[in-house]
Amino acid sequence: MADSNFIDYVKFCSRSGAGGAGAAHFRREKHVPKGGPDGGDGGRGGHIILRGNAQHWTLLHLKYKKHVIAESGKGGEGGRRKGADGKDVILDVPLGTIARDAETLELRAEITQDGQEVILSPGGRGGLGNDHFKTSTNQAPHYAQPGEPGLEEWIILELKLLADVGLVGFPNAGKSTLLASLSAAKPEIGDYPFTTLVPNLGVVSYRDDKSFVMADIPGIIEGAAEGRGLGTRFLRHIERNSILLFLIPADAPNISEHYRILLHELEKHNPELLDKKRILAISKADMLDRELMEEMSAEIPKGIPALFISAVSQYNLEQLKDLIWQAIHSK
Repeated sequence: MADSNFIDYVKFCSRSGAGGAGAAHFRREKHVPKGGPDGGDGGRGGHIILRGNAQHWTLLHLKYKKHVIAESGKGGEGGRRKGADGKDVILDVPLGTIARDAETLELRAEITQDGQEVILSPGGRGGLGNDHFKTSTNQAPHYAQPGEPGLEEWIILELKLLADVGLVGFPNAGKSTLLASLSAAKPEIGDYPFTTLVPNLGVVSYRDDKSFVMADIPGIIEGAAEGRGLGTRFLRHIERNSILLFLIPADAPNISEHYRILLHELEKHNPELLDKKRILAISKADMLDRELMEEMSAEIPKGIPALFISAVSQYNLEQLKDLIWQAIHSK
């Protein structure tokens, strides 16, 4: 994923179509001097609709759409002919997209399934024709309803990646290397901080043609919840992961302290993240011998499944996939 291609935030003006006016019309035929009212109803204004599309992974296609405008409904006609409905505008969005009112930040819609459709801005109703208003005492009404106006509002779309496993760790913990080793994803890998500037998704193959989705989230540093480093921009992508895989390199000064800082940043961003299942992987284990691993095991926090791994030498990667698969399918 190139930096410029991954867009997870857009803001645009959504304007649904106005309803068409009802017709005030009277039947006029030869030898029928008083045919009575026969005005048709106006058509409904077009909706602005969000639709989930599993083939999309970014909001890039909506980045430059500052105004999304639906068609207005047509007016009714004589002979009780209804006006045509305005054409709906359907916006395909990636799974995991949420829509908010830009002014109140109220949650308006959440797209989690392929093909799911949600009306974001409903079109105005069409007005009733004068045929609806005839009564025994008013047999020739000369009025009809105007159509309802459409809605005009500013909308924010945010993408939160849907993945089974989210990789959590400091910059240069080896998250991108692990994702590249386990899947066909090709994230940028380098020996400098913040190599990953956009989230990366990869499908990890498992036994018997099974698979799960893993997300590499850009590195977290102490103070990320207050805006340091890449700040909270990508922390929201962790919210939708079923499992959090904490990755701490073997050359870290203190494994427990690293783990504590990561947990603290997640808690400050969203306390509910601490309710997710967690696995701890000590990366770069190819630098260690058996004796060092036994010594470092004493530093591992209690109560969390932990494993020494190496993405370069493939050490314990199959065992890691077993741990993840069990966690995904355990209650």
